[in-house]
Amino acid sequence: MDPSLYTVKAILILDNDGIRLAGKYFDNQFSSIKEQMEFEKVLFSKTHKANGEIIMLDNLTIVYRSIVDVFFYVIGSTNDNEIMLSSVLNCLYDSVNQILRRNIEKKYLIDHLDAVLLAIDEICDNGILLETDPSAISQRVSLKEEVPLGEQTVMDVVKSARDQLKWSILR
Repeated sequence: MDPSLYTVKAILILDNDGIRLAGKYFDNQFSSIKEQMEFEKVLFSKTHKANGEIIMLDNLTIVYRSIVDVFFYVIGSTNDNEIMLSSVLNCLYDSVNQILRRNIEKKYLIDHLDAVLLAIDEICDNGILLETDPSAISQRVSLKEEVPLGEQTVMDVVKSARDQLKWSILR
């Protein structure tokens, strides 16, 4: 088989009931929503109790990771390199971890779903891997413009600290 840039067939995030929280399919193998839901149901049933990191299912290579009540999946063909798919999975996990400020739970993920979907778009476009650096992705998808600490003046730092303190007291 000839090498191809189209390496990722799907990126999915499921909850602990196997229901899709976020996901993108980049291939026509599962063209209808019904087929996607059936595939996700079978995938979850095979992986929710397993401690593995990789599974072969329906002629696909799937790498996955779970934490608390969220399951992350990266799906490729059987010809794809598992290490590369694992790299995509680690990037997705670390990016979401940074976006959610280390609170990877279903509730927080749903609250920040817009940033999570942007992260998926930044990682992969139509099955072509674009980026695997989680800090670059989380910086791109952050919805507010933040100036790095090294580029701020002392007054900017004091103002930022005062604003953060004010918001923490008001909560």
